[in-house]
Parts: sequence; C-alpha cells; structure tokens
Amino acid sequence: MRKAKYAMFRILAIAAFFVALAAPVKAQTFPDRPVRILVPYAPGGITDIAARLVGGKLGEYWGHQVVVENRPGGNGLIAMTAAVRADPDGYTLVMASGGDVALNPALMEKMPYDVERDLVPITGVSDAPIVLAANSASPYKSVVDVIAASKANPGSVDIGTPGIGSITHLVLEWFALSTGTKLQNVPFKGGAPAVQALVSGVVPLGIMASSSVAPNLAGGTLRVLGVTSAKRSTLNPEWRTLQEQGVADVNASNWTALFAPKGTPQAIVDKLNADVVRALNSPDVRERFASGGVQVIPSTPGELAARLKSELAIFRTVIAKSGMHLE
Repeated sequence: MRKAKYAMFRILAIAAFFVALAAPVKAQTFPDRPVRILVPYAPGGITDIAARLVGGKLGEYWGHQVVVENRPGGNGLIAMTAAVRADPDGYTLVMASGGDVALNPALMEKMPYDVERDLVPITGVSDAPIVLAANSASPYKSVVDVIAASKANPGSVDIGTPGIGSITHLVLEWFALSTGTKLQNVPFKGGAPAVQALVSGVVPLGIMASSSVAPNLAGGTLRVLGVTSAKRSTLNPEWRTLQEQGVADVNASNWTALFAPKGTPQAIVDKLNADVVRALNSPDVRERFASGGVQVIPSTPGELAARLKSELAIFRTVIAKSGMHLE
C-alpha cells in the first residue's frame, strides 16, 4: 500500500515538474499564430484606437497578425464576458476601459465576471482626459458659472454625457457631490451624438472625452471649462482642472488597459507585459497617442492591479452617496 502511494506521489511530482518546465518553453515560442484583442466598443473610440495601435506594433514584433475584434454592447459586458471565458493561453486578450473594470463592478449588483477572480492584468495602455465643455452660445463661461446656476435653481442645468453608467456620468455625479449641487444628466447613445448635441445647442454643457471636443474648438463652437483629472491635459495645458477651480476630489479620466483570462501562464503574462510596454514606449506609438492629447501609461501588472483597487473603492463611495444607477 505504501509502495503504491509512493509510486503515485512520484508520478504526480514528475508530472508537475514537466508542467513547470513547459511554461517557459511556451513563452519562448509565444506567439506562434495570430493573437486577438477583444474591444468592448465600436470602432473609432479610444479603446479601439488603443487596441489597434498596440496590436499593430505587436504584429511587427511577433511576425504574426494581431486581430482587433470589436464586440460592442451590454455596457462593455459582451466582450468582457467573452474574454474571461476564453482559453487562458495568451491568444485572446481584452483591451478594457476603466469603466469596464473599475466602474461596472462598483455600479452593477450582478456582474457576469469578477475582475480580480477572472482576469489577469497585463499593463496600463492609455489615459485620455475628460472635460467639462460648454456651447459658446450658452451663458456658462466658467465652472463658477455652472455651480452658481445650479445652486440658484437646482436640477435646471442640463449636462450631456455619452450615456447612463458611463465614466462621464460618474464624473457628473461626483461634480454634484463635491459642489453641493443638483445637475440634470442628459444621456446620449455614445460620444459622437453627445458632442453633436452640444455643438447644436440641444444641451448647453457636456462632460465628454477631450478628443471628441477638440475638433470643435478651433471654430469657436465650444469652449472647455475644466479638465476632470488631477493634472492638466497635454492637449492644452491652459485648460484648468476642476480641482484648481474649487471642485475638490474629482479625479477621473478615460483610461485603457490590457488584460488576459485568469490562468494565463505567468511566463506569457511577463512576455506580454514586456512587449506591450516596449510598444508603448516606441516614439511612433507615443506620438500617435499624443496627437489626440492622450498619454501612454505603461505599467507593471502589480501597478495596474493597485490602480484598479483604488478606483473601485472611490467609485463605490461616489455611487453610494449619489444614488447613481443604471436604468
């Protein structure tokens, strides 16, 4: 009996040894076929752009195609769920936004995935500022004007956002909490219709990505009142942050990061991190991002995990206090 148990122990130990040896070998040959990056949104947005810029560079390094697969819908849940269900072999990745991994888990009671349980962080990729902008024909020329108007007549100030449950919706609620005001969210189905509504004067104010607002600034149609992140935007350093204008605590941006399914071998995670960080630090990729006022944010998996944990805690607090919810 003892001999049988000992023999079984030896077999298991030998098997574990060869499995351990196989992981580095897989990493050395990875990838040996095309890799796909899932994107939870339609083509043209910041998450899609991040996936295509990074994917293009990785394709050059690897000699294998990196296919960007857009799976929009469900507030990002469709692509994210597909990613966590994929084989954990490094051949299916997901370019997620901060909303997918930090906001949705704080906002939704029932989630089809758990970020910490089901995903492995690879690296941060890009960080795009969000702005509070006004139609030039509106009476709002400063953040102070917006606060004063909303305090004088609570709920009367309409602010357009790209949708309920978006990071911009969270910023609106956070702004209201920090200033003791009541603002009226006017949600649209995406950034493009929200900007168009702001340009045409359907709404006097909007909270949206700076890259969406920028094309309308030269003609004087819109003006930026403030940046929602703690630091000023590289797109225009003259834009003051909300914090500089007395809106305490608000610090949010539209960032993206790369993830793999849980169980992906550590050696492959390490290779992905090294190659993506290399791509983000290449001058041509940095310049492409910078042309839209977007910064690259290469990081270690640990640094990305820490950012997620921090933002999730903050977002949960804001959501609980504001009563923000999905309809």
